[in-house]
Amino acid sequence: MIHSRSSLSRFYKATAFRNGRCLSTDSNKVDEPFKAEEAEIVDIPPPPTEKLLVLGGNGFVGSHICKEALSRGISVASLSRSGRSSINDPWASSIEWHQGNLLSSDSWKEALSGVTSVMRISCVGGFGSSSYMYKINGSANINAIRAAAEKGVKRFVYISAADFGVVNYLLKGYYEGKRAAERELLNKFPYGGVILRPGFIYGTRRVGSMKLPLGVIGSPLEMVLKHAKPMNQVPLVGPLFTPPVNVTSVAKVAVRAATDTVFPPGIIDVYGILRYTQPKSS
Repeated sequence: MIHSRSSLSRFYKATAFRNGRCLSTDSNKVDEPFKAEEAEIVDIPPPPTEKLLVLGGNGFVGSHICKEALSRGISVASLSRSGRSSINDPWASSIEWHQGNLLSSDSWKEALSGVTSVMRISCVGGFGSSSYMYKINGSANINAIRAAAEKGVKRFVYISAADFGVVNYLLKGYYEGKRAAERELLNKFPYGGVILRPGFIYGTRRVGSMKLPLGVIGSPLEMVLKHAKPMNQVPLVGPLFTPPVNVTSVAKVAVRAATDTVFPPGIIDVYGILRYTQPKSS
């Protein structure tokens, strides 16, 4: 199709106007620059800050977990019956301390405000009659798990205890309570529930003004027993060969499990804890 020069000129002008600018007959000049309207500023809220609630954060294991979480830039709150810890280390002032009793939900539910993950520390002091041990290690933990699920908490890590064969029968209420709490956790948090089952946890433990260096015993035992896994399968007495684990290792794995969304849910035994703390081979 053949067009005249004048019709082509009109065509180019119309095309130029449609593209948002007016071009002169000289292709190297722009009569009027294209003016884009300023984009509307949208107020997008920042991503939610991770907040970890440690139930029992002023104890031996709990304090190490609080310290580990703070070192990773995580906001940390602690709930315990005594409230604020007696620890005078500088990091303790960065913890949001709450006082409450897990058996009385009204006394502590506000501590769950803004929490993204919950860490429940094994209550090693919950000994007594069988019914009392079940209440402290079972009912109290089940209350915490249900309350966290109702609040929409995404992840829940429960530091339980390894089986010790004959010891389980001697402390029946203790272990039955823990296993009931574990079942409830896996039911309420099928994709975000992690259970750690360490054995003897060693490290420097504070008892009043004293410091007990449990690592003097625990560290050599760990080095020996972690290579004696087949002994762990011996009926009844086999679990007594479960290797101890450093409290720092437990804290690192616990915080990772609470904050890493790809950390697999389920039960992690002592060998799994040791495996997660091993340096990655290059």
